[in-house]
Amino acid sequence: MAYAVHFAASILACWLTAQVLAVSRWTWQAPRVAIVCWQAIGLALGLSAMGVPMALGLTAYDQPTGSALLALAGDLAHGSLPAGVGVVHLGLVGVGFGIGAVLLTTTVRSIHGALRAQRRHRELLSLVARRDPTVPGALVLDHPSAAAYCLPGVRPRVVVSAGTLSLLDRAELAAVLTHERAHAEERHDLVLLPFTALRRALPWFRWVRHAHERVALLVEMRADDKARELHAEAPLAGALRRFAAAGHRITPAGTLGLGDRDLDVRVQRLLVPDRTPRLLGATALAVTTTLAALPISIFLN
Repeated sequence: MAYAVHFAASILACWLTAQVLAVSRWTWQAPRVAIVCWQAIGLALGLSAMGVPMALGLTAYDQPTGSALLALAGDLAHGSLPAGVGVVHLGLVGVGFGIGAVLLTTTVRSIHGALRAQRRHRELLSLVARRDPTVPGALVLDHPSAAAYCLPGVRPRVVVSAGTLSLLDRAELAAVLTHERAHAEERHDLVLLPFTALRRALPWFRWVRHAHERVALLVEMRADDKARELHAEAPLAGALRRFAAAGHRITPAGTLGLGDRDLDVRVQRLLVPDRTPRLLGATALAVTTTLAALPISIFLN
């Protein structure tokens, strides 16, 4: 029972930590650290959701969950179960494995869906996009709406629309291209993938959906920072403002776009000096990695 309490406490701690992270402004100034914190919370939540029913079903073994599972497997192989382990207990263990199977299945489905959308869009680009010497390393779509996005993958593509070329000046366009290349170089699509799967697997947790939204915003802020390192704040902030004023913007499925996440908030953080104490980020990182380590240690022992 003690291990079930540990897993339940871990879920509660994940929820409380997620609430704090969701309203913390320091995450805007340290998006890479904040993304790692969210990843640790997601890992802890997934393992703990599996662990609660498993630990309840394995109470009779009075061992950490990992060791108890091995002991149960040995007993099942020999056709004998200890006193106190019945159909209900085995059913609880099955529920835990079922949650794990749902998490794995939704992850595979998310990967498959993303790859399919990317493959279709890549085929479409081969038909309608063109190269432009004024935009080296990018493809241009002859479309009047504002569009600038990264099509991730093994062979990533940065795409801008003709509307974007007429909307931005040269410095702003260079900052936008750097932003999109940052998505490709740091594989932000893979960063978002576990949260997409977790949102599908645990739809009854509203804060899980909010976590996905927060991480998606942090990913954009991280790419903003990469662009700011090369082009300063003003060009990128100007590009974001122009995208916000443009109204209709295009971000196809399976891509990461410049203008689809909280443009006003991102402009504000680019122009406001960073006064966030680094101690906050270090503390949050320590707390969240500890959260992830607890269920991992129970499963491995």
